[in-house]
Amino acid sequence: MNPGYAGRSELPDNLACLFRPVAMMVPDFGAIAKITLMSEGFKQNETLAKKVVTIYDLMKKQLSKQDHYDFGMRAVKSVLNASGRIKRDGGDIDEITVIIKAIRDMNLPKFIAEDVILFDNLFIDLFPDCEEPENDNDAL
Repeated sequence: MNPGYAGRSELPDNLACLFRPVAMMVPDFGAIAKITLMSEGFKQNETLAKKVVTIYDLMKKQLSKQDHYDFGMRAVKSVLNASGRIKRDGGDIDEITVIIKAIRDMNLPKFIAEDVILFDNLFIDLFPDCEEPENDNDAL
């Protein structure tokens, strides 16, 4: 019964009067990212969380509008979970490299050609002096 989605309808008045109003807030992406990174074992969790939230905010604002792009909380949480998985599997990899790899692996495949260039420029601005990690696709 979500009124904003296609195929959904409003609650009938006699049923709606049984529910009390609810206030919703926009989630604090920074706090959620920081706590998730902390729980995944990242020591630089505050600065990395700020960078992840910033790059998603910039992507939402600057990249083209495509139906398959998602720069919301679900996408941020997926990147944070992927970075934890990479950190556990990677052994002794630098934390910034882990975040860079997770962001690139989760986003590059869905971008159109024009947005890849913008994404690379955003990446260079946000992560200066950091090299892009190599993709190890030998097993593939």
